[in-house]
Amino acid sequence: MAGGGGGAPPPPPAIVSTYLGEDITFYLSHFKDGKGEGEYIPKLKTLDLGTHEVLPFEVPAEDRNRTSPFPYGGARFEFRAVGSSQNVSMVNTVLNTIVAEKFAEFADRVDAGEDIHDIARETLNEHWKVIFNGNNYDEEMQQELTDRGLWRIDSGVEAIATLTAEKNTALFQKMKVLTKEECESRQHILHDHYWGTVDIEAKCLVDMLNQHIIPSVKAAGVGPLSDLEEAVGTLKTAIAEIHAAEDSYKAAQLARVLRLETMIDIRAVCDAAEEVVPANLWTLATYKELMFLDQHTASTPETEPFFDE
Repeated sequence: MAGGGGGAPPPPPAIVSTYLGEDITFYLSHFKDGKGEGEYIPKLKTLDLGTHEVLPFEVPAEDRNRTSPFPYGGARFEFRAVGSSQNVSMVNTVLNTIVAEKFAEFADRVDAGEDIHDIARETLNEHWKVIFNGNNYDEEMQQELTDRGLWRIDSGVEAIATLTAEKNTALFQKMKVLTKEECESRQHILHDHYWGTVDIEAKCLVDMLNQHIIPSVKAAGVGPLSDLEEAVGTLKTAIAEIHAAEDSYKAAQLARVLRLETMIDIRAVCDAAEEVVPANLWTLATYKELMFLDQHTASTPETEPFFDE
């Protein structure tokens, strides 16, 4: 579920590639080219925490690439592209369905008499372009992956919309995981959740403008007052358009523009106001006040709470 755009760094990148690390990449490269079929034995390194309580212990020598959405972490793969507030159940459902379908295909081919090594080499050669051990947050490297032909979706809204793509609904139905109607309902709910969240955020910004920022600018007599008042109207119009959308997908598309374009522009106007309004007239907490709360609050004997024992 990629983020804002332009490669969407930091996490997750808009392109799902996989990091393997130098050791296993070297091993698989030789295997697919017919240069070796021996067992892969990962290198280990000793990790010493420097304490008497924990003795030194061995860990895989390959470090996890924290810029990769799908890194190999030593005896396992990790999917690191799940949002912090996102339920992982649907993500696991998709990944497990994909893996199950592909292993079923491999098993059928082996049962039909094909050599498993030949199947593995064919698959590696066909999909080798997804292996990327570089920095996924580097836009130039993201462009390199785009040029390789990897699928790139810069918008979470559009990523959600692929849930009902014909090839995806066919996969879920083939594996008896979800029906087409169940895919449609999940897509609808995800889009509703997206635009509903943006709706709350936009209305919150309207309240912040009306109750704090505009009054502060008026009290100070400086700042982009007309631009701020215009911003309120812009937000209300955009919110109304979202509610009037013909379906949840269209509403989510409008919400994405509102959140990642319109509200970003309005934020810049609010920042310009904060720069010129005197601190004693600015009624919203600043970053400095939030980060150094102890330096901006004081207790006096009259205001300190009294607890009667």
